[in-house]
Amino acid sequence: MTITRRGFLRGAGGLLGTFALADLWRTAQAFTPPPMTMPMAMRTHAPTLASPKVPLINPTSLARFVDPLPVPSVARATGVRAHPRYPGRELPYYRVEMRAFKTKLHRDIPATSMWGYNGSFPGPTLEAKRDEPLLVDWVNALPDKHFLPIDHNIHGAEKNTPEVRVVTHVHGARVPADADGYPEDWYVPGHSALYHYPNGQDAATLWYHDHAMGITRLNIYAGLAGAFIVRDDEEKALNLPAGDYDIPLMLCDRLVAQDGQLYYPVSDDPSAPWVMQCNGNLPLCNGKIFPYFDVEPRRYRFRIINVANFSFFDLSLSHDHAFAQIATDQGLLSAPLQRDRIELYPAERADVVIDFSNAAGQAIQLRHQSQGILEFRVRSQSVRDTSVLPAALRAVPRIDVASAAQHRVMTLNEIDDANGFAMTMLLDGKRWHEPITEKPLQNSTETWSFVNLSGDAHPIHLHLVRFQVIDRRPFDLFAWNSHRALTFTGPAILPEPHESGWKDTVRADPGMVTRIAMRFEGEPGRYVWHCHFLEHEDNEMMRPYEVLPAHS
Repeated sequence: MTITRRGFLRGAGGLLGTFALADLWRTAQAFTPPPMTMPMAMRTHAPTLASPKVPLINPTSLARFVDPLPVPSVARATGVRAHPRYPGRELPYYRVEMRAFKTKLHRDIPATSMWGYNGSFPGPTLEAKRDEPLLVDWVNALPDKHFLPIDHNIHGAEKNTPEVRVVTHVHGARVPADADGYPEDWYVPGHSALYHYPNGQDAATLWYHDHAMGITRLNIYAGLAGAFIVRDDEEKALNLPAGDYDIPLMLCDRLVAQDGQLYYPVSDDPSAPWVMQCNGNLPLCNGKIFPYFDVEPRRYRFRIINVANFSFFDLSLSHDHAFAQIATDQGLLSAPLQRDRIELYPAERADVVIDFSNAAGQAIQLRHQSQGILEFRVRSQSVRDTSVLPAALRAVPRIDVASAAQHRVMTLNEIDDANGFAMTMLLDGKRWHEPITEKPLQNSTETWSFVNLSGDAHPIHLHLVRFQVIDRRPFDLFAWNSHRALTFTGPAILPEPHESGWKDTVRADPGMVTRIAMRFEGEPGRYVWHCHFLEHEDNEMMRPYEVLPAHS
């Protein structure tokens, strides 16, 4: 069976309704944006999704809110080490092992085999302070064989490459190129990489994950992800909820077989198993399905991170509670925003304050669309809360677009087969191995305009830099296809207030030109930009770019 994204829009039903386990498309409707189909290289038609050969868990069969929400442990330095960038100084040293392990995703599901940093999912939370550098030794202690389906047709995952390869990227970190987790810098079990993180950036909720060429989607699905929090004195002075009341909340979705093992969807061609999307029907919050969390009647800060392969989350609270969003991808907004709904595409973050002080004795659900995925159980006893929610947070000065040294225009491309199914997704019409075309100068300001020629929204992420969303504007697709003319058909649409802060991942809508501005303040070297739909990223929707040294 093959379903186009447009057909899906016509036929998608309610969330977590009745599922036919033999039909993966219906199973995947629980947590999915409009899908796309994309082929392997050399295909002449889009791949068809195979029905799972094992029975999958039906979400409606699981009891809700019977497992406590795990709070990831905070990583502790195991010592200090010297680094050539800091003569005469020793830096905190962390050793983080990637290991296979088994875990209970839900009380009523057999233990699931996963991979995780320090043998957990999510991995331990790494905490850093602005301008205080640290070292992390990322150790590959995984097995030699992968337990998820590798497609050897994908560039970088050929049969002559080892099955198990890793390289860790801290998403949103301003780091030297040799510590960014470049996709081709992977290494095999028994090896490690010592990375240096200067932490020269504002307080923000970042996250780390695998970035190995051609198998990122599989390694993250296996569990290789964790939170990385940068703190600074300016944020600390605001007296926001802190300590035990500052909780990372990593959201994703998975398909799980009835024997407890992860199921990753494949095509009906055993020699080319890659599919263009991986949506699950089971929501995970910090590695648990439908957990609960006991809270006090006071303010809490939750750092919500979408670590799903492909799915977006449309979040709300029951009982007409509202979020106070205080931060986005790259740190604090200028002021809190009261929001009834928060939508996060893959890799996007939202820091929120939830005030439970008037909900003593109640149960409040965090919902995706209409379905509860996490239950907050508010204790009855009153407590003293010394935290505050200030009216002002941090100034976010706007980038002067007129000062940009370059205004680049890049396309998000889709090539369809004869039946109108999307076969290929590319950035600016180029594949990974083609020569680098974006070479900004260090400390220069540029604008990049993403001309989305496809029928779908894509979350676009740039490594190294933080950026600001300038606007989105509709354009004439036919004029572009005819003579590559960018003809606008309506006024520019300014970003929503929650997008007015610093970002590192932006939703590029179909039929729109999405424009961002950034200053390339990091070190010279090779970095990447890509779609953060992991199935797209792995199969050519990723490009390198190079920061050149500033002119002397």
